[in-house]
Amino acid sequence: MKRRFAGYPAAVAYDKPDGKKAVQHLLWGDFVGDQGEKKGTYSVKDVHREVRTGKYVRCHIRGRKEASWIREHEIQDERCLEVIFVDIGQGDGCLVITPDDDKMVIDAGQQDNMYRFLRWRFGRFDKKFELKAGIISHPDSDHYKGFEHLFGDENVFFETIYHNGIMEEKGKTPLGPKEKIGGRSYLTGLITNKTQLKNFFKDESRWKRKQFPTMLKNALDGKSFGGFKMLSIQDGYMPGYGPDEELSIQVLGPVVEPADAKPPKLRWITDKGKTKNGHSVVLRYQYRNVSLLLGGDLNIPSEHLLLSHHTGLESPADNSEDEAALVEAARKTFQVDVAKSCHHGSSDFAPTYMRATNPIATVISSGDAEPHSHPRADTLGSIGLHSRGTRPLIFSTELARSAPEAIKHPNILQRELERQLDEITSAPADTEAEKKARDKKVAAFKEEMDDVIDRSVAVFGAINVVTDGHKVVIAQKLEEPRGADRKWDIYRLEAEGNGPLRYQSKH
Repeated sequence: MKRRFAGYPAAVAYDKPDGKKAVQHLLWGDFVGDQGEKKGTYSVKDVHREVRTGKYVRCHIRGRKEASWIREHEIQDERCLEVIFVDIGQGDGCLVITPDDDKMVIDAGQQDNMYRFLRWRFGRFDKKFELKAGIISHPDSDHYKGFEHLFGDENVFFETIYHNGIMEEKGKTPLGPKEKIGGRSYLTGLITNKTQLKNFFKDESRWKRKQFPTMLKNALDGKSFGGFKMLSIQDGYMPGYGPDEELSIQVLGPVVEPADAKPPKLRWITDKGKTKNGHSVVLRYQYRNVSLLLGGDLNIPSEHLLLSHHTGLESPADNSEDEAALVEAARKTFQVDVAKSCHHGSSDFAPTYMRATNPIATVISSGDAEPHSHPRADTLGSIGLHSRGTRPLIFSTELARSAPEAIKHPNILQRELERQLDEITSAPADTEAEKKARDKKVAAFKEEMDDVIDRSVAVFGAINVVTDGHKVVIAQKLEEPRGADRKWDIYRLEAEGNGPLRYQSKH
């Protein structure tokens, strides 16, 4: 079976090669297994016969056992770059699949939504599954705790875990040792590699019963990852994705001071929370002509620190002329086509930094059950004000998930299904035959239960960004599809001639 992919901007699969009954709407880049002319019940003549608008190819698509048929011109051989902002509720979590099929998880939320999404996407981990990288932008539970479920699956393995160097500790220095230098305090006990991580765990009095180090200790003991590394401006780029690669991943933060300090030091930013958030790992993806920025939970002080470091100019600037010069200089590094909104749409942002990023589209990852009312109203207004184009795009995992209650809250659905399972499991069974029948029914219900919960997380709420490096599709699943061939709400970014990307509005 030849591995191919749905074409731009989407493809429709049919039950027969006649274009009459649609069975699935595939987003650009979705896997399509071209089964060729030798498989199935159709004759060679039927496999590539001319029907209405062109040739049809017999294909296998995810979630459908029977063969499907797709117009040949709606299939492509080249894999795209995919960035999927998963609905993980309050917090952050996205999956990146590179054109070389490397897979990265950047943050994983607080619950098991990321784990369930990946199970749905990659066959329930019924065999060994390796990810190129797990990136924990900073040690806040709504970004890291979902990794527990991935580390807890014996079939899941990360080639390398990356983080911002900060480790939670017990006692009066909750982020590790601090040192005062030149009137400022700095974190000096950063964990930069796997050897330091192992040495840190030798003294249990420093970390025992703290969630973040306990999770990493269990993962280390369970051999859930190979390498462990701090990312910062000292790296420049993620290993394997340097400036000469077709896909580069530039590390813009955290900012180590001084930049060449060994061991590295990070500035203390007013308090524990601001410091953890402010030193999030900041990544700029550049694939051919398309760029994307992931900024964790940056805040006002850290955004100014980033701008100052990367431009060499003072931030915040003294006056409007200085600010204009700062923004112009910063855009050489920070301007992108698609950006993830920092800190779930918090109002703790610097307008200068937002002007510097100047995106066409912004994605916000937020949830219902949280006390901060994210995304904030002033943040939404500012995103629109400081974005490119006359129709800037703002996407939200929270809004994309406004589906029926059973799907909107997978945890509630899970509890109800578990109650039903208990009823089946406790049903009386006196004979051996009755016991076998009950066990078979229990196994079938468990499989169905997992499928329902996994799918409820996977289908609704995710914001999908797909690009071939020249154009971009941003899409979310429709709650009420208008048919099997209209399941996606699709937005296209295209260049006009040699110009920059623009949103291609229908109006």
